[in-house]
Amino acid sequence: MPIARAPWRTALLAATLLAAAGCSNGGGSGQEGAQEATRDLAAQELSWGNCTGSVLGEAPAPTPLADGTAWECAFMEAPLDYAKPDGATIELALIRARARDPQKRIGSLVFNFGGPGGSGITGLPSFAPDYETLRSRYDLVSFDPRGVGRSEGVECLDDEALDAYYALDASPDDAAEEKTLRDAQKRYAEACQEQSGDELPFVGTQNAARDLDLIRQVLGDDKLYYFGISYGTELGGVYAHLFPRRVGRAVFDAVVDPTGTSQDGALGQARGFQLALGNFAQDCVDRGGECVLPGRTPAEIEKFVSDLLARLDERPITGIGERRLTQSHAANGILQALYSKEYWPYLEQGLDEADGGNGALLLALSDSMNGRDENGDYSNLQAANAAINCVDDKARYTPEHTRAKLPEFREASPVFGSYLVWALLGCSHWPVPGTWEHPDVSAPGAPPILVIGNTGDPATPYEGAKAMATALGKGVGVELTYRGEGHGAYNGGDACVRRVVNAYLLDGKVPASGTVCP
Repeated sequence: MPIARAPWRTALLAATLLAAAGCSNGGGSGQEGAQEATRDLAAQELSWGNCTGSVLGEAPAPTPLADGTAWECAFMEAPLDYAKPDGATIELALIRARARDPQKRIGSLVFNFGGPGGSGITGLPSFAPDYETLRSRYDLVSFDPRGVGRSEGVECLDDEALDAYYALDASPDDAAEEKTLRDAQKRYAEACQEQSGDELPFVGTQNAARDLDLIRQVLGDDKLYYFGISYGTELGGVYAHLFPRRVGRAVFDAVVDPTGTSQDGALGQARGFQLALGNFAQDCVDRGGECVLPGRTPAEIEKFVSDLLARLDERPITGIGERRLTQSHAANGILQALYSKEYWPYLEQGLDEADGGNGALLLALSDSMNGRDENGDYSNLQAANAAINCVDDKARYTPEHTRAKLPEFREASPVFGSYLVWALLGCSHWPVPGTWEHPDVSAPGAPPILVIGNTGDPATPYEGAKAMATALGKGVGVELTYRGEGHGAYNGGDACVRRVVNAYLLDGKVPASGTVCP
């Protein structure tokens, strides 16, 4: 399920249809300790080159930017375990596009697009046109965090096994279905341990934050200039806590609430996705005969969706090739489409076609969420998501606890509550213990950080931005509200949001906290 800090499923802001071994020592000491531990590695020189084979594997090289600027890629060495800086290392893959005006260049603007598990190597070229204005004064840089993609990605099940895994009933209705799900989750965790066991203890957010500081040093920047989206806001908050005096200008967009547990986050998403479904349904009603879905009120359209999912629970329908559209696939596809208003036409079409027995479009949307391409090959998006979340989160929920929470989740979301509550079990068999109930993002001494909350965000509900701004500390968290739909604000294209963010990142103009766009 698409939970920003979920146990076993997340959502990636898909560009097509179809983000802990060390403990925080506090702000200053954490910063100094990490610098000392990585002194030799901080002096490494990266061999930037074409983004082909060795970095991207079989993926095609990214298309140059509109002005002909080519993408450059490199690998950076980082300690596997920051507590043993002279021990084993791990390779981290980086990508960059150089600033257009070298004479006015501020530094490198490092992006994390979320997940956790999302690849910056593929994500940044996909979204780069949205950030072209920022490239006037920054090198645009991103990376695959440890355990993700080309940064020695975590591996678990093979493609065939993943097809079966994601088709399973993720909202069991009886003891037999619950046992099937629990057994599958256990096999998944065992496969991760077998394939990537040596790496699993070290892929958490605290280590990724220390990697960010090493990237900063290797790039030659005195400060970290940072743009974090979704889970990337949590990573940025942890960085600010560990290295407050190394924060430059930072933007947190689509903000994860750092004060809650994974259960709190899942419940918040249940409310958020139900709200987004209601907004989608209202839009359908407002368009009258242009909308092909049955229902004269939003409630009737929501009931149509619930009834469709119930039918698929009893009998899957034709999907893609030999694969059938199951209830879990359909719920996943619907949730994926609710991430962006731009996807609403596909959601309407997919629901209508599924109602008529053709589940191809909803299955394609579900595949996009799970990182499956048209050839049946899976990225390690979900494996990395599980590995990072489970080493971060202490919670190991039981079936008894989950059943007891069912009414609360169903009240929050009659359509999605059951799916989201059962996802809480995803870390219960994990072979590595978790680190925290929630991250510490307090950053006394850090400069202002721009925190953007979107009132219609289903995945990271609006309330998370205020919680993050407060947790960062007085004078640090500067809140900007975007009254809109979708997951994230800057990529939504609103001129007001872009004007405020660009003025902050390019010219250092900090807006008044509480500014509202549009």
